Amino acid sequence: MSVDEQEWDREVDLLVIGSGAGGMTAALAGAGRGLDTLVVEKASVYGGSTALSGGALWIPNSPVLLREGMTDDPGEVRRYLDSIVGDSVPPERLEAYIEQGPAMMRFLEQASSHLRFSWCKDYSDYHPENVGGRAEGRTVEPLPFDMNLLGSDRELQRPNALAMPGGLYMTSTEFRHLNMFFRTWAGRRTALGVGWRSVVAMVRRRRMETLGQALVGRLRLALKEAGVPLWLNSPLKTLVTDATGAVTGAVVDAGKRELKIRARRGVLLATGGFEQNEQLRKKYLREGGKDNYSAGSPDNTGDGIMAGEQVGAALDLMDDAWWMPSFRRPDGIMHVLVSERSIPPSLIVDQNGRRFTNEASPYVSFVHDQIAGRHDPVWFVFDSKAKSRYQFGGVMPGQKFPTEWFETGLMLRADSVAALAEKMGVPAGAFAAEIDRFNGFARAGVDSDFGRGDSAYDRYYGDPRLPNPTLDEVEKAPYYAVRMEAGDLGTKGGLVCNEHSQVLNWGGNPIPGLYATGNTSASVMGNDYAGAGATIGPAMVFGWIGARHAAGAVS
Repeated sequence: MSVDEQEWDREVDLLVIGSGAGGMTAALAGAGRGLDTLVVEKASVYGGSTALSGGALWIPNSPVLLREGMTDDPGEVRRYLDSIVGDSVPPERLEAYIEQGPAMMRFLEQASSHLRFSWCKDYSDYHPENVGGRAEGRTVEPLPFDMNLLGSDRELQRPNALAMPGGLYMTSTEFRHLNMFFRTWAGRRTALGVGWRSVVAMVRRRRMETLGQALVGRLRLALKEAGVPLWLNSPLKTLVTDATGAVTGAVVDAGKRELKIRARRGVLLATGGFEQNEQLRKKYLREGGKDNYSAGSPDNTGDGIMAGEQVGAALDLMDDAWWMPSFRRPDGIMHVLVSERSIPPSLIVDQNGRRFTNEASPYVSFVHDQIAGRHDPVWFVFDSKAKSRYQFGGVMPGQKFPTEWFETGLMLRADSVAALAEKMGVPAGAFAAEIDRFNGFARAGVDSDFGRGDSAYDRYYGDPRLPNPTLDEVEKAPYYAVRMEAGDLGTKGGLVCNEHSQVLNWGGNPIPGLYATGNTSASVMGNDYAGAGATIGPAMVFGWIGARHAAGAVS
C-alpha cells in the first residue's frame, strides 16, 4: 500500500509494532539514539509472550556474567552455536548476536536503574557436552520486581495465568531448589527464604513478580522513564511502501478509525510468531505439530510475518517451533513440562508402550524426536513414590490431583502396570517389559538406551540425592499416566533478516525501512536451542541492533 505524504495521520522516526521484550528493547534503543519512537500493540495488554515466559536471557559475555567471573572466548561461543545451528543461519547473523549481545546488555543497565539481572547459576546450556557448551550455563534472569512501581500501567500488563498464590514469588533459580523441598535441605532453606520474603513484601504492600512478568515490568518502566508512548488496542493492518518498494510507515487500527503512521527511519516488526493462527499452522508446521497446544500469546497470529510477506519479504524455518512437551488442563490452560521430565521414577512411552528418547533432554529436542518418529499418543508415566516426592503440573506432594483431571481423561490412575496399560490403550506386555528395562537402568544408574542423566542439562532438575539424579525405579502403586502433546512456546519461522535486522526479500536484498526481531523473524537459533533464554535474548539483541541501524549507529 502506498500513501501520499499529505495523508499521514502521524509521523515518527521509528515505529515499533509489538510490545514484548524484543519490541520494547528496540524502542528503548531508538529513544536512546534520539529517535522519536512509538510502540503500537495489537492486544489490550502489553508484554506479548514474554509476559507468559520464564523471562530468561541467553547472552554470553553479558556484564552480569562478567561480574560473576564468567568470561567467554567469543570463538568458543561461535563453535558452540555452530554445533547446534549448522548452516541454517548466515554466519554474519551469528557473529552479530555474539558481538552485540553484551553491548545491548550494557546499554540496558545504563539506560535505566530498573533493568537489573542475575545469573542462573548452574542452569546448564542445553547441549553442554558440545564443543563450547558450558555446564554452569550462560543464562540470566531479571531480579524480582515490584509491579506497584508501574502505577496504573500495572493492570495493563498481560497476566500470567499460572501466577503463584498468596503473594508468593520466586525466581527460576529458586524454583530449582524449591522443587526438591521434600528431598533436600537446600530446598527447605529456599522455601523458608521465599516464604519470609513474600510475607515481608505483603506487609510492605509490594506486588512482587519474577520471570517474564518481572522482565516486562522492568522494560515497561524504563520505557515510561524514556517518554516512549505505547498504544494498546492498535493492531497492524498493513505496511506502507513508496514507489521504490521501501517501507515508509504502517496503517494501524486505532479503534474508531485506521491511522496512517509515517516512520521516517523505519518500521520494526516484533509481533511474535503465528502459533495461534490455525490456518498458518496447518499450512506450515510439521505433521504431528499442526494441532494447537501453544503456550504463546493468544494474539500471536502471524500479523507481522504476513505483512512482511505482502511487501516481498522472504520466509524461512516456517515448519519449526520452539517445541515444548505440554498438556492442556481442563480449564484450558497449557502446562509446559520442563522440570517434570527429570522426575526420577518416571518414563515417557508412546502408543506402543515403549520409550523413544531421553525424557530429560531439552524440550525442543524431545518434541523433534516425538514428531519425527510419529509417536502419538505419548504418555508420561510415574508412580506414587514420585507423587510423594516431586511436584507435577503445579500440584505439590501432599496435594491431591484435581478430580477433573481424572474425569476428563487427562490423567489416568491404576493399581497395577497391567491395568494402567489397559487404560492407556498400549500393549500390556510391551509396557511392562519397558518398565522392567527402565528399572534395571535405574538400579545401575545408567540409561543404556538413551543416556538419560548423562548431560548436565538432564541433571539440573533432577534429584541430587540419587546416584543418577534422573533415574529411579517405577515400582510403587498406584501408577499414574498423563497424556502429553507436542506443544510449543511459539513458532520459529518468519521473515529472513540480515545481521542488521533488516528484512530481506527473496533476492537476498534488504527491504529499505523494514526491520524485524523475535519470532517475527526466522530464528538465529535455527532448528535448535542454545540454552534457557535463547528466544528472548536474541529478540532483545536484534531489536536493539535494528533500532540502532535505523538511527544510523551501526558500529
